[in-house]
Amino acid sequence: MSKFYVCTAIPYVNSKPHVGHAVLHLYADVLARYHRQHGDQVMFSSGTDEHGGKIAESAEKKGISPQELVDEISSSFQDGLKKLSISNDRFVRTTDKNHEKRAAIIWENLKKDIYKNTYVGMYCVGCEEFKPATYVKDTKGVCPNHNREYEKVEEENYFFRLSAYSEQIKKAIEDNVYSVKPASRKAEILGMLNEGLDDISISRSSEKVSWGIPVPGDPSQVMYVWFEALMNYITVIGYPENEDFKKYWPADVQVIGKDILRFHAAIWPGMLLGLGLPLPDTLFVHGFVSSDGKKMSKSLGNVVDPLEVVDKYGLDAFRYYFLRYGPSNEDVDFTWEKFEDAYNNELANELGNAVSRVVAMVVKYQEGVIGDIPPAEHDTEQYHQAIKDCRFDRAMEAVWVQVRGLNQYIEEEKPWQIAKEGDEEHLKEVLAYMCSALLEISQLITPFMPETAKKIDNVFSDGVIRQLSEPLFPKENAAK
Repeated sequence: MSKFYVCTAIPYVNSKPHVGHAVLHLYADVLARYHRQHGDQVMFSSGTDEHGGKIAESAEKKGISPQELVDEISSSFQDGLKKLSISNDRFVRTTDKNHEKRAAIIWENLKKDIYKNTYVGMYCVGCEEFKPATYVKDTKGVCPNHNREYEKVEEENYFFRLSAYSEQIKKAIEDNVYSVKPASRKAEILGMLNEGLDDISISRSSEKVSWGIPVPGDPSQVMYVWFEALMNYITVIGYPENEDFKKYWPADVQVIGKDILRFHAAIWPGMLLGLGLPLPDTLFVHGFVSSDGKKMSKSLGNVVDPLEVVDKYGLDAFRYYFLRYGPSNEDVDFTWEKFEDAYNNELANELGNAVSRVVAMVVKYQEGVIGDIPPAEHDTEQYHQAIKDCRFDRAMEAVWVQVRGLNQYIEEEKPWQIAKEGDEEHLKEVLAYMCSALLEISQLITPFMPETAKKIDNVFSDGVIRQLSEPLFPKENAAK
């Protein structure tokens, strides 16, 4: 039995969850479920990032304390994960006392690479990030994501000697010791690393940003939110002394969005090397979800609420669409029309209809008795490789090749014709094969569509049909 540790980037709690957060957790959930299914000891962590000036600013506008704000929004994230059936084992909040205590230990253990210096730079409160001079010039001094001018910040801060690890990080990524997927993101980060990494500011004046973890031994400074948030991947499993940390680190896969590549593929590895810890095995970087060719935004009214999709079509329909057509390699475009097309044609007509037809024929011709079910013998190598490569779309396509193959088999074998001819043995073999094919499909979709897999398994696995109370994907529910 092997261990498998998968962790997601922890969303910043300045706003409610959206479909991008759902996709992030879906990918990690598939990996966790897949490895549990294959007997591994799994640790799956997620959480929320809760410090920084933006939080304090948002709380002040609402007339509440920062703690009240983060409690409210973190709770909505946790509720959303439950509704999406995300099977995380841990949920870390960066305002947890355990995280804050262990963050201070990490700071102390990095002290050989930390020094104090004066920093002058252009800062975006919305991004909680200092922007390079070239970027400030290109964007004409206004953050395109938040439509607000950068603030010139000049203050004495602590710095982390990231430059000392630039070559080591670059070599680890080039040699796939630290595997960045997909290849386009690997090329992107190597482009940054080829220019060399600068030392980074890792604290802010507590007079300017009070909502943060104090720097050990210097209450005039708080840890920079991005630096401290990255620590969650080891604080959540008890760095440095806990048995979980010793068992599960290094992470097998970290799942992040493409907008935070630099933090996870440059800064985080530098911190780990500074601590003398091994790097994660794989960094999987997914794309964004747009709507009808446009970036989702409240002003355009095109934001997709994942829970609305679940309420309308069911959890597994949501999981299917975003795992088969989601941005596992690049960006993906969502429209209700595309979703309904996939629901009707693939889930209802192809998978749902195959289950209904096989059930009806076994009941009609054999009084619901399947008998001995032969083992499935399909080649699933592409499916398993796709999951290993974090290409969830390809894994689902491999499954759907089998779904369509089964439908084709039904049409070619024509069990109704065999029944008319009275060849009971041949009919029994044909129907048993169909049941076997559906049981194999249920095994393959278990990490992706757990509810549907369980229903299919329940219908066929005992050798006697247990009828469904309704179709797997009722078409009448598909109208928007």
